[in-house]
Amino acid sequence: MPTDIASLLFALTVSMLTMAIALPAVMGKVNAAARRAQLGIFLQATGWVLLLLSGLVEAGSWTDRSLSTLSMAGIAGGLALNATAFDLWCGRTGHARAPTIIAVVLTLGYGIGFSSYAFRVGWANGLLALQMALVAVTLWRAPLVPVGRWRWLLIIALIAQMVVTAWRGVLGAFFTEQFPAFLTPHPVNIAFAMVANATAVLSLTGILLAHRDEAARALERLATVDALTGILNRRAWLVQSSVELENSVRYDQPLAVLMLDLDHFKQINDSRGHEAGDHALQFFAKALQAAVRIGDVVGRYGGEEFVVLLNYANQAAAKAFDQRMRAYLAEATMRELGHELSYSAGIAIRRSADDTLEAMLRRADVTLYSAKVQGRSRTLDAQDLQLLHAETAG
Repeated sequence: MPTDIASLLFALTVSMLTMAIALPAVMGKVNAAARRAQLGIFLQATGWVLLLLSGLVEAGSWTDRSLSTLSMAGIAGGLALNATAFDLWCGRTGHARAPTIIAVVLTLGYGIGFSSYAFRVGWANGLLALQMALVAVTLWRAPLVPVGRWRWLLIIALIAQMVVTAWRGVLGAFFTEQFPAFLTPHPVNIAFAMVANATAVLSLTGILLAHRDEAARALERLATVDALTGILNRRAWLVQSSVELENSVRYDQPLAVLMLDLDHFKQINDSRGHEAGDHALQFFAKALQAAVRIGDVVGRYGGEEFVVLLNYANQAAAKAFDQRMRAYLAEATMRELGHELSYSAGIAIRRSADDTLEAMLRRADVTLYSAKVQGRSRTLDAQDLQLLHAETAG
């Protein structure tokens, strides 16, 4: 196996180019994080191509300066883009300002100080090492979403690259006679090239695993979240609410379930179109989320029907929630939708430790039906039903 610098760096460049071509093909349809990772690898591959090409022109010429400076922009810019991708995959905003600033400063300083070999080698390798350290620290921070072991692969790769890159920078800046040219076969330079080849494989593996994690999270969201409204779908609401009901029984805390149905929703679709109907559903879901407390569970039960589980809620708390919702709709629907929007609802309170979620939903459905029969735009519970039955009997 060849160990001369030229062969090792050529192999690295081929590997980076292969990664740049393969990633879009392997990943398929991607999100913002994966697109930035793809572009980052492409820029780094381009940077290495330009750096090798600079060795084929007259040393110190303007062509050499241009190719070398552009190569630094590609390598550092690609690393900054990868940093934003890693941030996004870890659930953060994905700005990566510090690595981006370093990429700009590195490129400008390299171009300006190009005539000094010791300066440009120390400057470029030193700032690249700092950039790698910052990205590694970012990955080290606890992610905001569940992620796999890929971030540790990337941390290992970045630390290894950082060490040999910094070592190379010190050698070129302060011991220039031992490292007078880019392809000098110094042990540090050979170590740099070998580590760069190895970490390229680790980086590719880490990026693919990160993309797989993101795809798995997306599938999980599709399985639990209603695509139109962004709240839990029926199945996920039932699962989460069953857990909350068990906790309510265990700690002997009250719990209420509401079933809500938008009034005359078909008329909205028929008179204003399905887009207006979708907008009304989205608006109502957001209103429910704004009205509940932390720990309550909101879901879309189906069509224009919604369900809410209120933790630590008795009859009075459930009625208070209903009043908040109706007050908000009265104030905001004309402004947000351009038409009125009301709902009918039924309330069921947990009766005993043996009460089940299915039984509560049946009771809430019965009271909801009575609310619709009584003229809609109202909320009833078991006591209201008893009063209605008494009035009817009387």
